[in-house]
Amino acid sequence: MTMKLTILGSGTCVPRIDRNAASALVQVDGRCILVDVGPGTLRRLVEAGFGLSDIDLLCLTHVHPDHVSDLVPMIFAMKYPADRRRSRPFHLLAGEGFGRFWDGLRQVFGRWIELEEGVLHIHELSVAGKDAIEVEGIRFDTAPACHNPESVAFRVSDASGTCIVFSGDTDVCDAVVDLARDADVLVLECALPDEAKVDGHLTPTLAGRMATEARAKTLVLTHFYPECDRVDMAAQCRQSFSGNLLLARDFMEIQVPQ
Repeated sequence: MTMKLTILGSGTCVPRIDRNAASALVQVDGRCILVDVGPGTLRRLVEAGFGLSDIDLLCLTHVHPDHVSDLVPMIFAMKYPADRRRSRPFHLLAGEGFGRFWDGLRQVFGRWIELEEGVLHIHELSVAGKDAIEVEGIRFDTAPACHNPESVAFRVSDASGTCIVFSGDTDVCDAVVDLARDADVLVLECALPDEAKVDGHLTPTLAGRMATEARAKTLVLTHFYPECDRVDMAAQCRQSFSGNLLLARDFMEIQVPQ
């Protein structure tokens, strides 16, 4: 049994043609899961050959604009046209506190983002420690990431135990390393080169160190600011990680396991 990962956005808040803001698509056990919906995700989804009707679940790592800005357009689009309005369940997984964020959006947009009764199911996961939930037959394990108070990393596993781990935005984080233990694929943010480290984000050497400690089989670096284009990110990562290494690009497809 295999899973498939498609990178929809390998970039950040900086607008670029080649790198959309953060988003990834996981196909597993006949289900489609979106991880984050930064601005431009809906267009990237269509360009990749998918539609909103294909999406069963959405995982949000945190609520910064470059990870959630397409959430409102996404829900709005599920309502129209009326004869194709979303009627089957749509599950949204996020860290504790997301309900308050969602209530704020509803105050602004009102009925334009209110789906039919029983369609939208919001699941809040702990930001204090490990958590787990099974939705639509898929297991999601989570752990708090070191970025924002509501930040959570996700481990998505199929029935055989094959898994992909998404850090979302994070700094060096023991909880994420533990969540990613022996992962088939570990998708780590890597915002800037080693020499440009900022709080709350990883660099190639730090990401490689986390992947090595987790014993991840494949490491995918993503969430690149333009500064990353001017250095050899792979070479920096190789200082601390010797396994299979991929630098994400939009529309990259990865079979899991490889």
